[in-house]
Amino acid sequence: MPQYEVNVILNPNLDGAQAVQEKDIIKAALERHGANIKNTDDWGNRRLAYPIQKDPEGNVLFYTVEMAGASNTALQRELRLRDHVRRVTILRDRPEWRNSNKKKK
Repeated sequence: MPQYEVNVILNPNLDGAQAVQEKDIIKAALERHGANIKNTDDWGNRRLAYPIQKDPEGNVLFYTVEMAGASNTALQRELRLRDHVRRVTILRDRPEWRNSNKKKK
């Protein structure tokens, strides 16, 4: 199965309990769409390059998952319907992109 990186930006104004609840909902949505979660990286609140919905910050989450490519659009649509989710990006992770810098040196 191909490997993907799911990037999610949440509302930075969530309190601790709300943030945990949103993370659990996102994890359940990933599993419901057949994703095998390999790694979760929570960066917390970070300053964004540009404001999203007039907020200069966002709670940034990265998920490394293995899933079928057909479920990408359905997963993205489901996550974007959440009120506290500001941005969702799903990228296919390719190992040759990581090794290209090593080959140039």
